[in-house]
Amino acid sequence: MTKLTVPFLLSALLCTTALAQADVPTLLIESRPVGTSQPAEATIEAVRQATLAAQVSGRIVEMRVDAGDRVQRGDVLLRIDAAEASQAVAGAQAGVAQAEAVRIKAISDYERTRSLFERKFVSQSALDQARTALDAADAQLRSAQAGRGQASTVEGYTRIVAPLSGLVAERHVDAGEMAQPGTALLTLYDPSALRAVVDLSQQRLSELGKPPFRARIELPDIGRWVDAAAVTVLPAADARTHTVQVRVELPAGSEDVLPGSFARVHFSSAAQARLVVPSTAILRRGELTAVYVADGKGGFGLRQLRLGEAAGSEGGVEVLAGLRSGETIALDPVRAGIAVSAAGRH
Repeated sequence: MTKLTVPFLLSALLCTTALAQADVPTLLIESRPVGTSQPAEATIEAVRQATLAAQVSGRIVEMRVDAGDRVQRGDVLLRIDAAEASQAVAGAQAGVAQAEAVRIKAISDYERTRSLFERKFVSQSALDQARTALDAADAQLRSAQAGRGQASTVEGYTRIVAPLSGLVAERHVDAGEMAQPGTALLTLYDPSALRAVVDLSQQRLSELGKPPFRARIELPDIGRWVDAAAVTVLPAADARTHTVQVRVELPAGSEDVLPGSFARVHFSSAAQARLVVPSTAILRRGELTAVYVADGKGGFGLRQLRLGEAAGSEGGVEVLAGLRSGETIALDPVRAGIAVSAAGRH
């Protein structure tokens, strides 16, 4: 039995020119202007996101939400034990009452001293002392009122409310745990406003031309492409990486995209004349990438190609070498292959 080497088999496959009369759909390939794109890896993030942290110490006595729950701005999400804060408010209130009593007495003393001074019964220094005592009482009352306001504010910190409407992305604590100032409690985000964040080198940024920039966002996790609603280039470069952050806004209706997920942003640039073939017409077998090209005699020959990046919005791929403008290819490589095999048996 004669054994054929792998290079010989590959050469025989690429040089096939058998006649194929079967009805195979074809496409005339011509150069046409196609916008080039530059892909860049990105991360999805929420435009409006907040991580809520405790501002007082205390035990978490009530947890009303969990990750994935939808909340409205102003909703109470959890409560921290307010016993200590309530005692502080009561103490501050008592301090205000005491300061008010001291001020009332100081006003009375000042009025009596002033009356005596007008009748020459007391000296100017006595009147000055009464005025000073009244001023001190006023200051003490203002200080007590400020302390009461501060204590009331701290008591309000025991009720954690939603600063925005959206979803609970993560719950960092459980009911019964002890919270300290700065302890992360919950993370919220607004799913109606998302963006893809890309870090581009200054060289790649200059290759995009002048703004406004256009881009499409590829979401591999859910198998979808969307057009960017807006592209914003931050006016500063990172001193460590020497890259510029570009924020690409997702359009409305992207609530199913999750912050932190991977995305790929394809920045569009000026259109150039290129050869583009449909990705469905490409035959891939291991390292072989080829299409069936009509030979002008009713048959097809397999032609190896060197391909570039995806081009256009119709699922096309740029051809760098192996195909010329004006040639016709088979749109269905499987049917074309069957036709070539059938013609080879006759």
